[in-house]
Amino acid sequence: MTDDDSSYIKDPAARLPYTWDWTPWLAEISDTIDIATVAVPDGLTAVDPPVVDGGFVTQRVEGGTLDETYTLVCRITTVGGLIDERHIDLTIVER
Repeated sequence: MTDDDSSYIKDPAARLPYTWDWTPWLAEISDTIDIATVAVPDGLTAVDPPVVDGGFVTQRVEGGTLDETYTLVCRITTVGGLIDERHIDLTIVER
């Protein structure tokens, strides 16, 4: 994933991981992730806490209502104290 927000489709029965790639931005600022959170809206369920692996943050989610679009928000705080967030939009469709 780039700095741009992204959109995906998801089946309501699917349990899938979604990943934010912070590595390009972190390399530019010579910093690392200290804390990461993912806000999962009502209608979706977070499966376990987000996983931080280097500059990547991954959140598994399940659920959703057909034809609805949900926005996942990943917020990080770097070791250097910077805060940023990125979004992923999930549209629920039968696949």
